[in-house]
Amino acid sequence: MSKRDYYAVLGVGREAARDEIKKAYRKLAFQHHPDKNPGNKDAEEKFKEATEAYEVLSDPEKRRAYDQFGHAGLGRGGAQDPFGGFGGGGFQGFDLSDALRAFMREFGGFGGFEGGGAPRSRRGRDLQLRVKLTLAEVAHGVEKQIRVTKLVKCDTCHGSGARSGTAPRTCHVCQGTGQIKQVQRTIVGQFINVVECHACGGEGTVVSDPCRECNGEGVIRGSETISIKIPAGITSGNYITVRGKGDDAGRGGASGDLYVVIEELEDGRFVRHGNDVLIDIPLTYTQLALGTRIEVPTLDGRVMLRVPAGTPSHKILRLKSKGITRLHGHGRGDQLVRVVAWVPDNVNKKEEELLRELEKSLANRAPKID
Repeated sequence: MSKRDYYAVLGVGREAARDEIKKAYRKLAFQHHPDKNPGNKDAEEKFKEATEAYEVLSDPEKRRAYDQFGHAGLGRGGAQDPFGGFGGGGFQGFDLSDALRAFMREFGGFGGFEGGGAPRSRRGRDLQLRVKLTLAEVAHGVEKQIRVTKLVKCDTCHGSGARSGTAPRTCHVCQGTGQIKQVQRTIVGQFINVVECHACGGEGTVVSDPCRECNGEGVIRGSETISIKIPAGITSGNYITVRGKGDDAGRGGASGDLYVVIEELEDGRFVRHGNDVLIDIPLTYTQLALGTRIEVPTLDGRVMLRVPAGTPSHKILRLKSKGITRLHGHGRGDQLVRVVAWVPDNVNKKEEELLRELEKSLANRAPKID
């Protein structure tokens, strides 16, 4: 059975912000939660479906892949796949236990779920930068050294946020769990809702004596040089995800990711057509009529090309496997050589006499148009 569109499942538009998506999911999840609908298989399926949709649309990378390729995009490639793949099979194994864990992660306990979860871990921001590539770099792949301005771990406190000689202490309000329980009594029964601790922001620890260098955040503004391998055959708009190379979170949190967006520079000689490249080569009338051998530039250097006698202007000749390497290495495209008749701006007297004689000779052979 084909899956429903995730945006339709949550009842949001394709341009919906993350807060709107979360709000829509929360409403559906609480409505169809198994604790509120014991034994109701239909509600259970709707709860799983809504959670699965939220897991994709709330994650920037998964959402990009879904927007571009639909459900199939969640089963493409791996973490370094420029198309943003997520393993071979997407969410085919997504079951009720997965949905419940995802729900608990977002909203804490509900109904019978009275146990506290783990403290919320900080996560650094994802970053995006653009990398410009020449056509030759696109054709063969390249490794780039890129300097990224970002938040980095504070050297003074080593990322803890606490002044030297001290350490973050366990939050006395939540006892290090990062969560507190709220009991709500309604006509349908008692609900226990676990929410983020207001004292520590869900982290479970508090910095009472902050580092002066980073003001207790554990991070400062800095930069890092990152080596990125860019595969051959990539195109403008593709991106590569570099895990953990976004902003550092500090205080034990996980770093964000870096999205490297590819921008292909225009080439003065070649025009790209998919994995093929096209170049125009000007030739004289006599070269086209009599045939010739010419030296042609390619992405690999110059090669010789035979132009058969009687070749018309704008005829395209093909150099096999001299184009762009196909993404993931499945051969190369071709180079297309379009020969174009060159007409001089002016001719001298001798050239004019020769051309007049040639015109007389060929006049009766030219094709007639009725």
